This record gives sequence, C-alpha cells and structure tokens, in this order.
Amino acid sequence: MPREVGCIRLGDVVTLVRGTTYKSALLGREGPVLLGLASIQRDGGFRGDSLKTYGGDSPQKLLMYPGDLYVSLKDVTQSGDLLGSVARVPRSVQLGRLTQDTVKLVPTLLDYPRDLLYWSLRAPQYRAYCRERAIGTTNLSLSRDDFLAFQLPAPAEARLELVRLLEGLEHRIDLLRQTNATLESIAQALFKSWFIDFDPVRAKAEEREPEGMDAETAALFPSEFEESELGAIPKGWGVRPFADTVETVGGGTPKTNTAAYWDGDIPWFSVVDAPAAGQVFTVATEKTITKLGVDNSSTRILPKWSTIISARGTVGKLALTGVEMAMNQSCYGLKPKVDGGETATYLATQRLVANLKRLAHGGVFDTITRDTLRSVHVCDAPSEIIKAFDTLTRPLFERILGNALQSRSLVELRDTLLPRLISGKLRIPEAQLAIEGAIA
Repeated sequence: MPREVGCIRLGDVVTLVRGTTYKSALLGREGPVLLGLASIQRDGGFRGDSLKTYGGDSPQKLLMYPGDLYVSLKDVTQSGDLLGSVARVPRSVQLGRLTQDTVKLVPTLLDYPRDLLYWSLRAPQYRAYCRERAIGTTNLSLSRDDFLAFQLPAPAEARLELVRLLEGLEHRIDLLRQTNATLESIAQALFKSWFIDFDPVRAKAEEREPEGMDAETAALFPSEFEESELGAIPKGWGVRPFADTVETVGGGTPKTNTAAYWDGDIPWFSVVDAPAAGQVFTVATEKTITKLGVDNSSTRILPKWSTIISARGTVGKLALTGVEMAMNQSCYGLKPKVDGGETATYLATQRLVANLKRLAHGGVFDTITRDTLRSVHVCDAPSEIIKAFDTLTRPLFERILGNALQSRSLVELRDTLLPRLISGKLRIPEAQLAIEGAIA
C-alpha cells in the first residue's frame, strides 16, 4: 500500500449504500434505531439525544451495527456543518437503519484501518473540503464523486498512534457524558419523588419514616393531603401558575452589522448551544458578544445556574448556565424566586416541557410565550423544602458541571490534535503529555 500522504482516494477504500425513506406512522415501534441527520453531530460524531426506533421494512443492506460508519451528503442549512459529517454507530445502538438522508460507508480495502478512516473524516481539512464543494442554494449537497475523491492519509505508524490517542480521548469524553446522564437521572428521580409523587408525605401519612432523608428534612413535610384543582396535594402547599414560581428574563440580539458588539468575552446563547440530553450545562457558546453589545440590545446577563429554555424555532431545549451569559430573543431565562432553588427550577422546567409535549398534537408545539408559562399550573412547595432539595442535589449538579468543563477541555484538545492527522505534524510525546495534563 502507498505510504505517501494524500495518495489514497476515499473511493478506493469504501463503497456507498444510500438509505431510503420510512413511514412516520411506524416510528416508535419495535425495530432498529433510525440513523438520520438528527443522529449526526455538526462537524461529525454520533448524536444520541433524539433517537427513535422504526417498526417498518428494513432491508439488510440498510442495517447498521456498532462500529459502522455513515455520513450525510446533504445539509438542510447554509452553514455546511452537517455536509459530509461522519458518525460511528456506538455500542449502545445494537441495530440501526439508514434513512434517505444518510449513506453507509462499506469498506472495500480491508487493510485500511477503520479508525483512521473515521478520524480522517473528522479532521478540519476534510470538513473544509466538503464545504468548498457544496452545491445548492436552499439546501446544500455534496456529490458522490466529490466525496469519494477525497484523499486519505496513509496509515503510517505515528499516524496510527495518534488515532489511538484520539480514541482514548473519545472514550474519556463518552464516560463523562454517561456519568452526567446518570447523575441527572438521580436528581430527576428525587424531584419526582418529592414534588410529583409526594413520597415523603405518603410515608408520613402511613406512619412510616420517609426514605432517604434525615429527621430534620422529614419534619419539613406534612403528613396529610388536601384537594386542589390538580388533585390531592400535600396540605399547606399551593397551586400557582408556573410563571409565578420564577423570574422570567427575555433575550435579544445586538445589531449584527456593528462589529463592536460581537466577538467579545460574554457567551451569547442560542438553541444551537443547548447541551445534549443528560448533559445539563452550557459552559461555552458558538457566538460571543461584548458589554457594549449587551448595553445596546434587549439581552441581559444571566447569572450562573440560571435555566434557559428555547421558546421559538426549535422549542423546549433546556440548559443550565455554567457561566454568566446572555441569550438571543428566541429564549427565556428562568431564575428561581426562592434563593437556592436553581436545581428545582431546572427540573421543574423539564417537567413543564414534557407536559407541553404531551398536550401538543404529535408531541410538537410551535412556541412558548409568557402566557404559556402562566397558563400551566403547578404544585408549589414551601421554600424550606425547595432549599432542602437544593442541598441534596447541588452536589450532583456540581459534579455534572465539573465533568462538563473537563469534557470541554478534552474536546478542545481533540480538536487541536485532529489537523495533525492529515498534515503529518504529529509530535506524539507532546500529544501524550497534553492528554495527561487534561485528565489530571
């Protein structure tokens, strides 16, 4: 096999199998997971926060298994972020199915390492290649011939060693994400127990000790229920519009033609910055603005630990702010009216979104307004119980935030190393030291 960089065509290494359409009525039924555009991260990588199974026809040639690679040769936006982006089926997806928007890469040159192929298609040189060859106006596409003409790097040993380092980084990032999803699920379960199922109150009503709390915390809960418009709720708790439990802050956009307002040191949140399911915090944003941009627009600075909810466009995406940040006008910032109620506010907003989706036809709603937040009534616990909940859950969320910050450092390190895969400027010992420093 040739050993010079850039002398191996992608088309000499793989063939393509294009996916087909599916029947939306069969979504959610038992079957393989659909692997469409929504399962690919911008600029590459697997995205698993909106997966759906499919119970319809799935020919063998369309099926995908852990380790298989697939790409998007189209992009529904003008950014080109998805054009040519590659994803690898993770072990958590035992069986997938291509859609009409995705293409499977079937290896033909079996001694070309699949991991090297995957990471080469994550490199910025490849991403630039795809954007340069984009065709179309409303929707972008990449021709099959252009895609297959991309020149892959030769599998020299130093390059394969860098791939092993990248695989290790990816594994560490995945572990942090899995840990965060587990920590959030623990907090969600506790919120449901206290504020939805009222387990401590039920226990006391049955003359049992509430589980998982000390006597001081248990004493905060009543031992009786009373009727309300929402049904039986703990005695002494109220029913209020959700909007009355939070301070709602609107966003805004500085003038885009004023350079002095942009590229500052203030993160500026839009829906593209929402974290994946189970990750909770946004610690950095795609765009930033200046203090002057804040002062000359309707956006305001949200403190750390504020909840952000997207209210228009892609509706119902949530984030907790890991740093102070501003946001655009398609979002609301929600701050608790109870000091120390940040974690409860975030989890209550999750419940709000889930309930709105249940009420909406087909689970889709177009917008959230201040009237929406006022129209939904919730059972409102006393402030002492909300503070006690925060005392229990804050350490979980602190760990999630710490993991998010470490994950971001590892992603930045990965993105620093990726260009070297094709350029050949490898410096493996230096890369190893950088990784050891990032995970220390």
